[in-house]
Amino acid sequence: MSDLVRLTLHPSGVAEIVINRPERHNAMTLNMYESLLALVAECEQNTSVRCILFRGAGGKSFISGTDIAYFKDFRDGRDGVTYEAFVERVIDTIERIAVPTVAVIDGWAVGGGLALTTACDFRVCSDGSRFGAPIAKTLSNTLSSRNLARLQAALGVPRVKRMLLLAEYVTAQEALACGYVYEVCSQSALEEAAHSLAQRLVALSLVTQQAVKESLRRIVVEQRLDDEDLIEAVYGSDNFKNAVASFTSGASKK
Repeated sequence: MSDLVRLTLHPSGVAEIVINRPERHNAMTLNMYESLLALVAECEQNTSVRCILFRGAGGKSFISGTDIAYFKDFRDGRDGVTYEAFVERVIDTIERIAVPTVAVIDGWAVGGGLALTTACDFRVCSDGSRFGAPIAKTLSNTLSSRNLARLQAALGVPRVKRMLLLAEYVTAQEALACGYVYEVCSQSALEEAAHSLAQRLVALSLVTQQAVKESLRRIVVEQRLDDEDLIEAVYGSDNFKNAVASFTSGASKK
């Protein structure tokens, strides 16, 4: 496991995965992506984990995307197809995590970092944070249609066009105003805000959260409306039965 990607398990049921490469603004290598996937799998196998926080170390960047050195060996467009398929595997894994996820942004969330934070359920950020993918000004590459669909659902087409066609950044306050960010706070208050949100999520019904997350993923990314399996799983769960029994028992005593 790479020391550049670290996992902390808190007694509260919250797991925290930290990208720890601040000297490169937390730019990701392929090995770091693989370490990230391995830690996510470890969290998913641990039934005590009820929420996962993702953050970048250093106070300047969440994730600044893939390390540009990786692209030096590209020979033709097929290398780009392979790369985007790899990125999709990472983002799809984050998006499919059964428990709620929170991106904790302190600084720049750029390129692959923007895609990863968008795949999370909630985002909290410091007031100096910025969101963007200035690829029209830097690498002259593109994003996959699936990642564009995620961005469009989260930010709307006009903002996505500004970010990609004009290489503009969305500020923390603008992200808050459009609902992309759940909370903006000072840098010193960011950790407390993230854990406070995580504890709210941990206290609520996981079966409901799982079903809603998967339904929204299908709608946004796959344009699917099939949900019989999700409905059956929720209404057949012990959580639902116990909640109904508790509610009706309490109502009968009034």
